[in-house]
Amino acid sequence: MPSTEPTTQIDHRYGDAEAVPTPWSTAQEHLAAAEVAWLSTVRPDGRPHVTPLLTVWLDGALHICTGEVEQKARNIAANPHVVLTTGTNALRGGLDLSVEGRAERVTDPERLQVLADAWEKKYGSEWHFEVRDGGFEGGHALALVFRIEPTTVFGFGKGPYSQTRWCFPGS
Repeated sequence: MPSTEPTTQIDHRYGDAEAVPTPWSTAQEHLAAAEVAWLSTVRPDGRPHVTPLLTVWLDGALHICTGEVEQKARNIAANPHVVLTTGTNALRGGLDLSVEGRAERVTDPERLQVLADAWEKKYGSEWHFEVRDGGFEGGHALALVFRIEPTTVFGFGKGPYSQTRWCFPGS
């Protein structure tokens, strides 16, 4: 979890003159409530890869899981820098978020159990996972779990239009 609150800046070049920065607490609420996010990774040959997935916001970080042989897992192994985006497809209203960070694998069984419980609480029993072999077992192949602590987050408000940037210490 980030040790301190991020610095918050608004860029008036990309919004309405009366826009004010979106509070970080509002961004966190949106990250926690988002059902789907889009993960952007880079393949070893430099080509981008983007895929939708489920996320859990817990203790100041987004968490994802993916099969160990899936493209995104292979990309993270080669380059752990990722971007997660979520929001709405509406032109007016809502808040779109773009989270930059580094994916770090979670293998601690106690932490994995906390995350498995969080997945099921958020998404229901269809997303029940057993903790096994440093990951999640859910009826298919082993899923690796990653924590993505934000380094920089951009928030794009759409009523009024605004762009807020949150930078975390050490980023």
